Amino acid sequence: MPTAQRTSRTRSDAGLASELRYAVMRLRRRLAAERHPDNELGMNAMAVLGALHRRGDLTVGELAQHEQVQPPSMTRTVTCLVEGGYATRRPHDTDGRQVVISITEAGLAAVRADRQRRDEWLARRLRGLSPEEREVLRAAAPILERLALDSEPKD
Repeated sequence: MPTAQRTSRTRSDAGLASELRYAVMRLRRRLAAERHPDNELGMNAMAVLGALHRRGDLTVGELAQHEQVQPPSMTRTVTCLVEGGYATRRPHDTDGRQVVISITEAGLAAVRADRQRRDEWLARRLRGLSPEEREVLRAAAPILERLALDSEPKD
């Protein structure tokens, strides 16, 4: 139940930003803790596998841009994934300077197992909410996704 102080803070955009940041970061931390116990990969490597699973084959540059890291950092992550059998490299079809990264069956299995465990945890938590609360979250999910993907708003 919101307190008067908390309610007044969330009425301003700055207060709402603070409350959302705090809640989203705590939820992210909690979901990260729900990783599959057999998963040896770090969060960055799993994010790369997730991008390959969702978007298909990508170059190292595209992966770096997607994950908002420098290409040398992405090259190191990709090297670990390839060495672990989670991804493969192949020459780019038209640009000999680039390589294309693909997810392997082992990579798909890691992504699926990790997502299933996290989804199950979150589904259990959602069952503890009222139908009205679940509807609020259902409406908020695409908005939160858009916030995560959008660049700076244009004034």
